[in-house]
Amino acid sequence: MIPLVKQPMFLLAVAILISACGGQAGSAVHITPRANPTETSTAASSPTPGASASPTASPGPVPLNGSFAVLASPLSGDTYTVSIVAINGKVVATATPSSPTAVTCGDAAAAVVPIPVSTSDDRAYYMDAQGVVRFMTVQGETGRATTVPTGGGRRSMFSVSPDDQRIAVVVSDYTSSGVSVRLYVEDLNGGTNHLDLFSSSGAYGLQPIGWHGTNNLVLAKVPACTQGGGPFSAGPLELHVVDPATAVRRFTIGTTNCVIAGSPSPAGAVCETTSGAQASVIDWTAVTRRSFAIKAAGPAYLSPDGAMVAIPGSSATTFQGSSKTLSMQACGWIDSAHVISGGDVQQQPRIGNLATGTVIPVAAQGSCAGRLPGGL
Repeated sequence: MIPLVKQPMFLLAVAILISACGGQAGSAVHITPRANPTETSTAASSPTPGASASPTASPGPVPLNGSFAVLASPLSGDTYTVSIVAINGKVVATATPSSPTAVTCGDAAAAVVPIPVSTSDDRAYYMDAQGVVRFMTVQGETGRATTVPTGGGRRSMFSVSPDDQRIAVVVSDYTSSGVSVRLYVEDLNGGTNHLDLFSSSGAYGLQPIGWHGTNNLVLAKVPACTQGGGPFSAGPLELHVVDPATAVRRFTIGTTNCVIAGSPSPAGAVCETTSGAQASVIDWTAVTRRSFAIKAAGPAYLSPDGAMVAIPGSSATTFQGSSKTLSMQACGWIDSAHVISGGDVQQQPRIGNLATGTVIPVAAQGSCAGRLPGGL
């Protein structure tokens, strides 16, 4: 999954990183689908550190012993760091790829792009400056998976299916008027069974943020460009559950009146009213499971089992569905009993245990970029 970290100003980074700052784009989205995604159908369908190189991705997932978090550092330097972290705080694998080139909307505004990381049920995938997608396992094994288009004002965004068999790619070309996108899905190994599914252009883009099983692809509708501030300015507005073979939309999570509030989980997602008064838990068939009052608009993360929502504040995280409070700013869940916070040179990431109330440090830096196993 492409999970999204929100700061109190409501910018996301488990999925959203801003590549530059500037003006504003504004035309309405124009859709030219090969298969119409705007139509809705009722159809649904103890690791050790160290790394060894592997030339290509091997087929089939390897069952994990436990759950893991993935952290990614900012793309501001020549390289960035991707780390896999166990629930005991141990960093079990690390990679340092080259950073993709920053993209802007014609040098007039910041392009809204995600962290170039995706997770399957057993691997973390990450992209370098040349568009090469590599993988890393909790055993520290690494290898090359595929290559996606890149260069100039272009950024490819990708999501690998939970079984490591398919990859969904949105190729985004940014201009001063917004973004042109095209979606394709193909086999991860060799690029066979390639399907060109959808294209659009305008003020809104799409990002593939995960798979619900292997037969439902989840796309986020996002602003193409942002000036970098204000609620809902750089996060997903809606989540579209589509058929990965046709791009026909099956379900829509979130509306203009209830905007996605944080990275989703296997149980669904949280949306919030633009007034910041109420939040709702929505499952993957677009059914509202419950609603609750909130103090203000801000990040909210649904646990993998759907029982709790983590609501980080300026210094602590509270939980809807639990009376616990943890002294950390959670940016995502590892499993349904552990949350993790991001960090930088000034602040160390930490893992919180809801059962015991303990918080432990992590010897890595970066924002939440996903979890293993990684399906939605």
